Amino acid sequence: MLASTLDALHRRAGGFTVDQKEFPVMSLIEAAAKTRENAHAPYSNFKVGAAVRTVDGTVYTGCNVENVAYPEGTCAEAGAIAAMCAAGEYQIAEVAVIADSPDPVPPCGGCRQKLAEFAAGDVTVTMATTDGKTKTVTVADLLPGAFDAGHMDRT
Repeated sequence: MLASTLDALHRRAGGFTVDQKEFPVMSLIEAAAKTRENAHAPYSNFKVGAAVRTVDGTVYTGCNVENVAYPEGTCAEAGAIAAMCAAGEYQIAEVAVIADSPDPVPPCGGCRQKLAEFAAGDVTVTMATTDGKTKTVTVADLLPGAFDAGHMDRT
């Protein structure tokens, strides 16, 4: 069923958009895992997939894209967030990240800050491995003391 569900998905703004009414069984981990297959990781061979669900239930995905000039690559989480913003949405309700690793891999520091820009501290982030291990934390757990717009207010 998953294969036919994924085949029925359409591409939008660089990621999959999943209509949760039409595909209620699609989990964020499944969406991230499918998109992970498209990662461009010829240098590290470390493919990562990410999916974010917005407050209206739409799912956007991203994968890591490496570049021979390493700092120029992009993370999977950043790709999913960019797809979400490109579609005009700006509020994350749930996050999933998956990689082929011995333990669930957390987002890097920069992606933690990006997630905090669009997600409340209590939003869950599920990290998974391709062999089924998972760990779920909140955005606040990932980035305690996050820098936010309030830090730029002058009193």
